[in-house]
Amino acid sequence: MGEVIVVTGASAGLGRAIVERFARDGSTIALIARGRERLESALRSVETLGGRALVLPLDVANADEVEQAAETVERELGPIDVWINNAMVSVYSPIKEMPADEFRRVTEVTYLGYVHGTLSALKRMLPRNRGIIIQVGSALAHRSIPLQSAYCASKHAILGFHESLLSELIHDGSRVRTTMVQMPAMNTPQFYWAKSRLPFKTQPVPPIFQPEVGAEAVHHAVRVNVGREFLVGWPTVEAVMGEKVVPGYIDRKLGHGYAGEETTVPADPDRPDNLWGPAPGAYGAHGPFDDRAKTFSSELWLAKRTPWLAFAGAMLVGAALGARARSNR
Repeated sequence: MGEVIVVTGASAGLGRAIVERFARDGSTIALIARGRERLESALRSVETLGGRALVLPLDVANADEVEQAAETVERELGPIDVWINNAMVSVYSPIKEMPADEFRRVTEVTYLGYVHGTLSALKRMLPRNRGIIIQVGSALAHRSIPLQSAYCASKHAILGFHESLLSELIHDGSRVRTTMVQMPAMNTPQFYWAKSRLPFKTQPVPPIFQPEVGAEAVHHAVRVNVGREFLVGWPTVEAVMGEKVVPGYIDRKLGHGYAGEETTVPADPDRPDNLWGPAPGAYGAHGPFDDRAKTFSSELWLAKRTPWLAFAGAMLVGAALGARARSNR
């Protein structure tokens, strides 16, 4: 296909899986992340899979750098058809132990990075009256968990920003469309390099999915207008419905245990992290949990083929959570 796609956070993790999924379509992809070495590795993957790529090392927290990258993409590759905001950083820490500059940094990358990308995309898409903006979200955009307060707050902020943008596009009668794709826990390299004050190594809250599951969801949301939000995996559906139906029950459940965010392996306090700059290492899409990660989501399969059935399943999940909360009072 002749489309031009921009992906932030493209060098590793879910972003890398998204890049590789679109490369199989023969897409032309602009790769944005901070570390040139992993971006060059992603470029080689794209070319091997049949696509074409442009490497753009930058920090999405810098609005000027994002805007300059968008100018470069349109000059060298052509008009941007799809912009996928995905870059993120996180810190595992109790709120009481986390300094203000770390909250600011997570917010600048994980929330404002999406704002910067969206502004650059809109600047080009609105005059042409076409284009797609994908906000890669999380179940945590609806339901926060302990120990990742800055990341959860950023995902909540993205959802609020996304809803405002939706309403404004409707008001303007624009044919530019946007979707927020809400992800479950995924096996990505962030668990090698996310800054952490916890005594044990961190892990995704089970059940865990491979990043290719999320990449397939993003690909579907580009190819098919799935609406304002696309929920990926039953755990995401459960989190979203649970927050609507029994938020107090979930508060208490999370408050009496940290929901499997740590392994039993002691953490290395001296390991490098990626909060202020890219962490070293030749990482790809996957993290350290291949032996535990699911390669298939029945909910995603249903949502792609029979959305009404997936919606009915979500209603059942909500009813079950309500019954569970009542029985635990």
